[in-house]
Amino acid sequence: MTAGPPPSPREASRWQRFRIGAITAIGGLVLRMLGMTWRIRREGAADFDRMLGRGDAFVAVFWHGEILAVAWAHRGRGIAPLISRHADGEVIARIIEGLGYRTVRGSTTRGGARALLESTRLVEEGVTVAFSPDGPRGPRHEFAPGAIIVAQRTGRPIIAVAATASRAWRMGSWDRHLVPKPFATVTIHYSSAEYVRAADARGAVSEQPRFAALLGGLAGRD
Repeated sequence: MTAGPPPSPREASRWQRFRIGAITAIGGLVLRMLGMTWRIRREGAADFDRMLGRGDAFVAVFWHGEILAVAWAHRGRGIAPLISRHADGEVIARIIEGLGYRTVRGSTTRGGARALLESTRLVEEGVTVAFSPDGPRGPRHEFAPGAIIVAQRTGRPIIAVAATASRAWRMGSWDRHLVPKPFATVTIHYSSAEYVRAADARGAVSEQPRFAALLGGLAGRD
């Protein structure tokens, strides 16, 4: 038996759009059903709430593997996360846009320069942006410098955000994604607002270890 012809680009594109739409719908529904059962606790949120409440923009950072819990806990608060242009990023972007976020599209591997420019512009306009500095493909818990560069350019601080859960699944993905179980207590941990000390972008990159330690030290990491 001979194989049939490969699908045309139009057919492949149509299938990809259907697949992304289906995954988005199912994923969004599952997140809402789970999220509505979670009990959210917040620790150390004084700087985060004070600055967000009075419209003082900042740069939030969180590990990629905690995006579900972090996104649910901060829905509808006017934050603009950076989401990759990969296919999995498209799904994530659509799901969190459904929670009331606006998104910046790009990553260190696709559209990085444009995404940093857009993020910088938003912060200068008073919009808080959020980065997962080990996304979109890892390595897990390695802190890429994009968030630090945006903070240095705008003169705004970085606030680290971490999520833990009393009961959770860990996915087999590269980021060991955290999925809190139904009725889990989800604790969101915040750092104080920390400013980049460097006078230029080159110097800002050298501060990666400091901000990696800031995020990595929240609530202890596994």
